[in-house]
Amino acid sequence: MSKDMMMGSDAVAFGVKLARADVIFAYPITPQTHIIETLSEIVDSWGGKFVNVESEFSAISSCYGAVATGSRAFTATSSHGLLLMHEFLHWFAGSRMPLVMVNANRAVGSPWNIWADQADSMAQRDTGWFQIYCETCQEALDTIIQGYYISEKILLPVMVMIDGFILSHTMEEVEVHEQERVDAFLPSYAPQFKLDVNHPHSFGGPASPDNYYRFRKTIQADLTDSFKVLEDCHTHFANTIRTRYNLIEAYRCEDAEVIFMVSGALTGTTRVAVDMMREKGLKVGLVKVRVFRPFPKDALRQVLVPSRSVIVLNRAVSYGAQGTMSQELRSALYNVPEKPDIYDVIISLGGKEVFPDTLMEIVNDI
Repeated sequence: MSKDMMMGSDAVAFGVKLARADVIFAYPITPQTHIIETLSEIVDSWGGKFVNVESEFSAISSCYGAVATGSRAFTATSSHGLLLMHEFLHWFAGSRMPLVMVNANRAVGSPWNIWADQADSMAQRDTGWFQIYCETCQEALDTIIQGYYISEKILLPVMVMIDGFILSHTMEEVEVHEQERVDAFLPSYAPQFKLDVNHPHSFGGPASPDNYYRFRKTIQADLTDSFKVLEDCHTHFANTIRTRYNLIEAYRCEDAEVIFMVSGALTGTTRVAVDMMREKGLKVGLVKVRVFRPFPKDALRQVLVPSRSVIVLNRAVSYGAQGTMSQELRSALYNVPEKPDIYDVIISLGGKEVFPDTLMEIVNDI
């Protein structure tokens, strides 16, 4: 084990290295380009293959071919690159293929903007992919490794989110785990199904309406039932790597009357604001949503229902409705008696800066 100062993009790259991805398909887009640049420099160190492609659509479709032939693949993208992949996101989940892809969250145009919000990834919430949002560079590295474990157990792809620039281009101390420990947690990929002339299979072929319905119903059932696999993943990771993760993280919520609900790197700012308000005698807490798909409604109910108010800090909007995260929470608590008041706050779109004082003003207004 070693500790190094590194940017979040490099932490992702070293997570891919520790997971021993067989092949990486890469197309640059700000702010994720550092990820694939670093991978291009270190890929030979574990015998992987790096392939430049001509677009994001080519990157995700090339991953499809690689996974179909039994390889552990990786790619990364951001913003409009993720939108260009949209069609193939459905193909990946529908074909039940495992993959880990990183999305460096970035606003989508128009107008043109390269700073972070979550509109790009939350627009893909209905594609059948797991979605995991990272707060720190260390969490980014660890989540890459966990992502392959989850994806290969359930045969559905995993999208790992880091905030563009806020994580991708800033440095933190990161623990790079020993390869032997990671290998104990994540063995070499042994595909259940792959293209093989001696044992013929096909992927993504035509399906009758009845079979199509059955396939889609299975994706829904497996994602809904995946919390056991997620718990096994977190426990196994804690026992092997000695770091514990969960679906959500509650901070100072035991007696909280008001709880912020947040995801991604904004969690750190919110945690500082909570501490400042506690010093003023306000009973405020926060819940970080780490796993967004599948949505952890049972875990959230246990923490949020005793509170009087939940302030949802949305960094994506379902236009004509409300903040995307607020929609999810209202649905999760719909049948809960005596549920808290939910406040729908749209914040930090296009990278608009949020300070602890901003969050304190929101609580005071409420």
